[in-house]
Amino acid sequence: MPRTTTHAPDLDWTDPECPVARTLDLVGDRWSLLVVRDAMDGVRSFTEFQRRTGIARNILTDRLRKLTAHGLLSQRTAPSGRRQEYVLTDAGRALFPVILTLRQWGERHAFAPGETHSTLVDQHGIPVPKIAPTSADGTPLGTDTTHVQKAR
Repeated sequence: MPRTTTHAPDLDWTDPECPVARTLDLVGDRWSLLVVRDAMDGVRSFTEFQRRTGIARNILTDRLRKLTAHGLLSQRTAPSGRRQEYVLTDAGRALFPVILTLRQWGERHAFAPGETHSTLVDQHGIPVPKIAPTSADGTPLGTDTTHVQKAR
């Protein structure tokens, strides 16, 4: 499978060799991830992004421009032919596990026990199971079983 690369020549990377830092440089602010979340939920128009997030117009314009420039969203003419709409690219859709992991962390740590929150369900209405990273042999992975190998 070909590797997708998001080129960002205008970015001053926080930590050029760290994939986590580069990802945060691209989508690490609140508004960018909420725009990506809403795009995953089918939002396409500027007006609908603004209505769902409550983001100021100038900030939304900036985030949509940035996400488009870095290959996470693309613009196309809406079916009405009157407006532009935003759709996720393959790179944008590849953020699904990130959004899912943030959601599941939030369900466990950002709500009081019994507090009402939305639930992500599959096409049959069944809640999505918890993500649990595992090694190639199925062993659960965590901070005590992994380490970063620096680039040489």
